[in-house]
Amino acid sequence: MNPSVSNEISATGRRKTACARVRIAQGSGKIKVNGEAFDKYFTTEATRGYILQPLSLTGLASTLDVSANIDGGGVAGQAGALRHGIARALIILDETLRPVLKASGMLTRDAREKERKKSGQPGARKRFQFSKR
Repeated sequence: MNPSVSNEISATGRRKTACARVRIAQGSGKIKVNGEAFDKYFTTEATRGYILQPLSLTGLASTLDVSANIDGGGVAGQAGALRHGIARALIILDETLRPVLKASGMLTRDAREKERKKSGQPGARKRFQFSKR
């Protein structure tokens, strides 16, 4: 374990346009997002399960408290950013967890962004109908 000055470990996770600043500390498994309860902020069970993957995979779900501030993006982007941030914070906490988290793809930043709309066209890839004559 590599404890920081205040016994709290912080990391940043990102996905699309969402950015999550995550802090983990020893505790009883409580999770707060933007000062709100985890269940209230992320309402669907699938999203909550996706976010908790790094904690359940390492078996630390009931021993760590997570606090996060998330900016930008939508629900899916914020969930991915939080998951990425938690995984990165766990690596700082215990370097031996790295192979497990890396193998399951939790340390990779999903960098897919929305492609911009091109001028003179209706969308990013869509084109107006071609007319030969």
